[in-house]
Amino acid sequence: MSQLEQTSSSKLFGGWQNQYQHQSSCLNCTMRFSVYLPPQAESGQRLPVLYWLSGLTCSDENFVTKAGAQCVAAELGIILVIPDTSPRGDEVPDDEAYDLGKGAGFYVNATQAPWDQHYHMYDYIVNELPALITAHFNVRDKAAIAGHSMGGHGALVIALANQQKYTSVSAFAPIVNPLNCAWGQKAFRHYLGDDQTQWQQYDACHLLQQQGGLLKMPMKVDQGLADNFLESQSLTRPLQAVCDKIQYQADFGYHPGYDHSYYFISSFIEAHLRFHYQYLQ
Repeated sequence: MSQLEQTSSSKLFGGWQNQYQHQSSCLNCTMRFSVYLPPQAESGQRLPVLYWLSGLTCSDENFVTKAGAQCVAAELGIILVIPDTSPRGDEVPDDEAYDLGKGAGFYVNATQAPWDQHYHMYDYIVNELPALITAHFNVRDKAAIAGHSMGGHGALVIALANQQKYTSVSAFAPIVNPLNCAWGQKAFRHYLGDDQTQWQQYDACHLLQQQGGLLKMPMKVDQGLADNFLESQSLTRPLQAVCDKIQYQADFGYHPGYDHSYYFISSFIEAHLRFHYQYLQ
């Protein structure tokens, strides 16, 4: 089990916002992530966990500093775990574009060179990071998972494919059908190759259709209607269409005037935390 090195700590709302780094075996690099420990953590009781997956160009710090989630997490006694969005380091392949390489891991296990040596973010989120959290913090067995944009894609795909690990899933403005949007097609072609049947395991719409009546996981999705990526990247709506087709009762919210930014996330993050809390209990 990898050892954690704490690199920063700040007290807020009676708890602690900490940042850690460790040597990742599946990503072959040094990774960092952030954890908010609510004040209830000092009591020694096992607490529920919410994993937050961030979007393109982000690190673990965007959600920590912009979402305003710690106040509600402190009230509810939820540990927040916020990983980075890709492997990092001088030895890690990158690209000049913002939507490929560092900051754009897309939460897949890359199979194509040169990405396949480091870009295994799916395994990192599903297996390695939760094992670290379980080993070093007093947490419950099941967790909730949520994310924004590329991170919303990651949260949905990971939850749908690993229902035994998660109580609930939510997303803000998620990429839901990467097989049919420019962001997903570019990333998947580089990371996974040209065989689109290999892409399907990372497409929330495809997974949802496969699950059909077997899906039991509570799902909440919010989308800003002033989001400039809503149409160009086919956010949210294709997933709702699949839900309607298979008669799966997910909670979709559409909000006039809200864009793709953390102003949108901070406006509705409390509702998402309270949504997850009822299932984490």
